[in-house]
Amino acid sequence: MEIAPGPARKRPADGIKGEDPIVRGLTKLSGTVGVAALMLAVGCASGSQQAGKGGAFREGGAGRPIATKPAPGLDTVYFDYDRADIRSDARSSLQTNASVIKDKNWDEVVVEGHCDERGSEEYNLALGERRANSVKRYLMNLGVPGSKITTVSYGESRPAKPGHAENAWQYNRRVEFGLPR
Repeated sequence: MEIAPGPARKRPADGIKGEDPIVRGLTKLSGTVGVAALMLAVGCASGSQQAGKGGAFREGGAGRPIATKPAPGLDTVYFDYDRADIRSDARSSLQTNASVIKDKNWDEVVVEGHCDERGSEEYNLALGERRANSVKRYLMNLGVPGSKITTVSYGESRPAKPGHAENAWQYNRRVEFGLPR
């Protein structure tokens, strides 16, 4: 993500010219939150890039959503609220998914991380990325070559079930699997 330079501005507080207000705001943040916000702003969180509103974090830096079609035989995995760890009820599905991936002659499988609508867009993109990476690591531990797995996070931008309550949110906190078109 690029921040286009604007016209030179004067900050009334200290007289510095030309500083972007986004950068100024980020410099006021401190600790982990500040570092995470800065990483999101420059689009480099974990080697991924942000594609703007409704966009995606993508492994490898392309910064655009990946066009996929459903991967037959691979089950969706669901997550608890604000968590990226693999639930015990998802382990058997991931074992089956790993077997299917190893048996098929697919060059690449896309692991897509998704979130419910709670939280900021930036936070949910990062959480979706953590979920996708958690599934990738789990599949690699089951023998799937990491070179065959690409991760992407869509955050809250692609809900599986519309709604503003837990009965929808539980289906939106997920990882889905796709094949590149």
